[in-house]
Formats: sequence, C-alpha cells, structure tokens
Amino acid sequence: MSTAPLFLLDPLPGVGPARLDGAEGRHAATVKRLRPGESVLLSDGCGGLAQAVVDAAGRDSVDLTVTGRADAAPPVPRVLLAQALVKGDRGELAVELATEAGATGSCRGARPAASRWEEGPRGEKALARWRSTVREATKQARRPWLPVVEEPVTTAALARRAAAADLALVLHEAGAERLTDVSLPASGDLLLVVGPEGGITDAELDTLVAAGARPVRLGPEVLRASTAAAVALGALGVLTPRWG
Repeated sequence: MSTAPLFLLDPLPGVGPARLDGAEGRHAATVKRLRPGESVLLSDGCGGLAQAVVDAAGRDSVDLTVTGRADAAPPVPRVLLAQALVKGDRGELAVELATEAGATGSCRGARPAASRWEEGPRGEKALARWRSTVREATKQARRPWLPVVEEPVTTAALARRAAAADLALVLHEAGAERLTDVSLPASGDLLLVVGPEGGITDAELDTLVAAGARPVRLGPEVLRASTAAAVALGALGVLTPRWG
C-alpha cells in the first residue's frame, strides 16, 4: 500500500475539521481524486505535519478531519545547495532530484561565463519554475521541509556563503580528495557547490578555495551538472546522521 499523499498548507490546521482548497485543493480533488476515508498528510513546509482523513471531495476542494499533529526534526547537518544555472530543463531536473534526495536549501550560483537568466519577466518566470519544481518534488518525496530557492548569486557572494558554512564542498572531477575522505560535520551547515556544464573555472575554484571550500570528487565517473547534487546527497545521507 502506498504512503499517504502530502499537501502543503500554511498555516497548518489544528486537530478537527479543516479544508484543503486553492491550488492544493484542486490538485487533491481532480488529480489525486481523493475520496472519503482516504488518509492524507499536511505540512507547512517548516517541519510541521498533520495526519488527516478525507470527509468529502468537491470540484476544487477537499474537506478533512485532522486526527493528529507532530513536528519533524530537521535533517542534520543541513545541506545547502549552490546549483549553477544549467541550460534548458536540466536545471529544473537538478533541483527536482536534489530536493527528493534531501537538500535543505537551494541557492543558485551564477558566473560571468555561465548562462544567465535575463533580468525582468523572463528571469522571474524561470525562477518561478524552479520554485514550483522544488515544491512539487517536496510533496512527491513526502518531505515536511520545503527548501527555499533563492535569487542567483555571484561567485564572490557564494564565497562568502562558503566562509560562513561549517563545511563547504565543491564537486570537481579533479579534486584531490574523495568525498569519503572528508571529515563531515554531524550538525550545522554543509554547503554543496555544483558547477555548470563544462565545469567551474580555475579562477572561480581559487576564489571558493580561498574562502575555505574544499574540492572533492565523488568517484571515477564525471557526472552531469543536473545529477551531481543528487548523487552527492545520497552519499551524504549515508556518511552523516541525515538518514539515521
């Protein structure tokens, strides 16, 4: 039997009658086709979880009875992803896979030589697609924590993030260390940097290393920018308490 579907609702209702409406209600009623008696999960995206049972389903809303509430502890260490802009739909694939694999937060690194989203409506539309992708991936994975997708950052700004993190790792095929060789923190913030297709430039890597980041490789294969973060997050789930 499959697990109960998860819907995002903020604020999270207390025990008792509740209604799921808006975009989430339409999805529950018309896509999931929920019926009376079925179980669902509700989350506020900040660790709050509620168990509920469907009472009735309308055209674009679902009436529920919330039967219980709980607060899920955040995964530790927190893994913040700096994902370089990737052309086409591979960027959306990257954040989708990383969200399902457990990224706690996402910020996007951009560099002068990399493809950039345009200023104005087109850039805002692309950012909205990433945020929508992360939201749907959070629901798919039944995660009570919704990663925040930030505005693009420069290499200099990313270096400041690296300096502030408990550990910053740059995935790089020429890294002298393997991920399994690094002493990983049991708590705090771990910043994971994934470069664009074609790799991070030497100048960018020097800037990040000067800020305290460590170049690491995952293994003998060279992964695409769209899949590297998800593979690394899977390894970090095993190598840290995140999956404990």
